[in-house]
Amino acid sequence: MKLLSFKYNGQVKFGPKVKKEDAVWDVLKIQQQLQVLPTFPSTIIDGISLGFDFVEQTRKLVDAAQKSENANEFKLTFTEIEWLSPIPRTPKNILCIGKNYNEHAIEMGAAGSPEHIMVFTKSPTAIAADEATLPVHKDKTEMLDYEGELAVVIGKRGQNIPKGMVYDYVFGYTIGNDITARDLQERHKQFFLGKSLDGTCPLGPYLVSKDEIPDPQNLSVVTKVNGEVRQNGSTKDMMYPIAEIIATVSKYVTLEPGDIILTGTPDGVGKGMTPPTYLKAGDEVKVSIEGIGTLANRFE
Repeated sequence: MKLLSFKYNGQVKFGPKVKKEDAVWDVLKIQQQLQVLPTFPSTIIDGISLGFDFVEQTRKLVDAAQKSENANEFKLTFTEIEWLSPIPRTPKNILCIGKNYNEHAIEMGAAGSPEHIMVFTKSPTAIAADEATLPVHKDKTEMLDYEGELAVVIGKRGQNIPKGMVYDYVFGYTIGNDITARDLQERHKQFFLGKSLDGTCPLGPYLVSKDEIPDPQNLSVVTKVNGEVRQNGSTKDMMYPIAEIIATVSKYVTLEPGDIILTGTPDGVGKGMTPPTYLKAGDEVKVSIEGIGTLANRFE
């Protein structure tokens, strides 16, 4: 199921994409008017904490709407809504995995991927939506860079999760762009400030439930800047796969529903080009991952 979050008439909502239409089912309205279920979550984080039951409940609501006298009254076209990040606000900082693709580690000046998983965070205030116009922060940085990544969304609270059980704790996947101010990273000798400027974590367009992506370790990741392919990688090339990431992180940090893990970026970032080429006003960045879609943002 492809879920999206959006704002309509000032209210934050969520729902599944209507198949073969540029529209979304307003599941909160369906439940309110048709009373299909005894209860239904009012937020997407409450929903994903129910795991696959949430997917089944949502399907029941859509089925009821389709069988109703006027199914169209429960649909909203994409032109009617304001897109939000699939997870509009994660409960905690966004967890990120650094240098998880060997060739990217090399282009960043390292000899290769780190011996142990490198983990850093981004502020939740950095979250932005698909199709949002984002600032280049000229007053703060001259080296704003892109990093297209697969993002994992946690759906179940867990600590010390064994590798063999990791996917029991995953709700689904989305696309992330780990936009980075390289000069701030260097200046402050840490990642947080350079990774957390407002709008530097666009996510979307959809949160795809894990049943639709049976092998997340075999997905193409392509980033284009102004139509030019800059990154063309595959999640199969992660040095530390998703199972190892979640098992390791959960050893130290309790994971909770709505937590987002950015799994690292392939080579081809602006810093690795000759000469280095950073984002500027007017640029458009598109990150595409098969099975999920394309995350697109313009910069001003």
